[in-house]
Amino acid sequence: MMRLERCLLFLVAASWVFQPPPQVIAQAPPAVSHQEQSKAPSRSDFVGDESCSACHRVEGATYAHTAHHLTSQLPDEKSILGSFLEAANLLKISDPAPVIGDPGLSYKMERRQDGYFVTAITELDGQKQNRSERIDLVIGSGTRGQSYLYWRGDALFELPVSYWSDGRQWINSPGYRNGPPVFDRPASPRCLECHITYVEQLAFGPNENRYNRASLVAGVGCEVCHGSGAGHVALHKARPGPLLNDPIVNPARLSRDRQVDMCALCHNGVLQSLNLKAFSYRPGEPVNNYLKAPMDTTLHLDVHANQVGLLQSSRCYRSSPAMTCSTCHDIHAPERTAASYSPKCLACHEATSCGMEKKLGPRIADNCIDCHMPLEQTNAIVSETADQVIRTKMRSHAIAIYPPEGPLLSQ
Repeated sequence: MMRLERCLLFLVAASWVFQPPPQVIAQAPPAVSHQEQSKAPSRSDFVGDESCSACHRVEGATYAHTAHHLTSQLPDEKSILGSFLEAANLLKISDPAPVIGDPGLSYKMERRQDGYFVTAITELDGQKQNRSERIDLVIGSGTRGQSYLYWRGDALFELPVSYWSDGRQWINSPGYRNGPPVFDRPASPRCLECHITYVEQLAFGPNENRYNRASLVAGVGCEVCHGSGAGHVALHKARPGPLLNDPIVNPARLSRDRQVDMCALCHNGVLQSLNLKAFSYRPGEPVNNYLKAPMDTTLHLDVHANQVGLLQSSRCYRSSPAMTCSTCHDIHAPERTAASYSPKCLACHEATSCGMEKKLGPRIADNCIDCHMPLEQTNAIVSETADQVIRTKMRSHAIAIYPPEGPLLSQ
């Protein structure tokens, strides 16, 4: 799952709505050379969400409940959604096959005094072997599911069991076979930077898997999008009130391309590879300086983590110079129901011009989204658990006229 082609990103479509106070002038950070950005990134000038919330109480209180903020958490009884109760904590994958010689496999999710564990139980010829690993990091807000990582020394690895929210059940982690159990899939830097605020790398390279455990900051924090806050906090302590040349990044003050680039860091395809070190992207910089573009842009984009690419392919986006992700989404607040976004569509479109208006009448204005941005099955997140194949659906951000079945009519 944590390989680039199978990153299990449970984030909802990211976007920004920022309302700057009157007379505050926020500027984008100065351009940073490739040589400067290629240095090992540091977070010494980050102050953390608590410092931000001390002044921005409303935004901090609501953001704490968003899928972005909860996209990774330390394990506890609230952050892990699956059940550890007897019977509900068992995942049976297969029975022993004596003719073939394949062992039987099941998993037991255990809560112990020293933490939460995934235990693989293999059985062959009446002999059982167990392997247990502790859940050290929860990945995914639970909107669609969760996966789990564990530390082995200074390396992070994915556990073979995940949780599927729609079915409210434990499943094989996507991409895992039904057996034997695998505990050696590394957590890549590129996947981690979309699920955590920061972790210091101890070795560099796209496939390196060594980190400073004490430096890990779970969740997507305020400074991922606003930039480091130390300078901003120091200036406000010295002279409260609106500031000129405030070093904090206010995305609403950026150009459309730079605003969308911030979302594209994690919502424009998981197959992109890094040009620079993980965690070195700075808000306000062109994301193309940081990520390599996909090799083939003519392929149909999968709905998994491709929200920006799908949106940019839409006529609505191409015809609306001011349209960004924040036109619809407020990053500081939990996601609303799909139908509640319809007024955004009707700000530009007349409901009576829809081809379904005669059939649906006034109800046509109640839910533009399910017709013009339908749920689409992703091929990037697939779990084969015992004899069940589990796929999830995600909201397409290609705004278009869709037929009942088949490809798009137009974009």
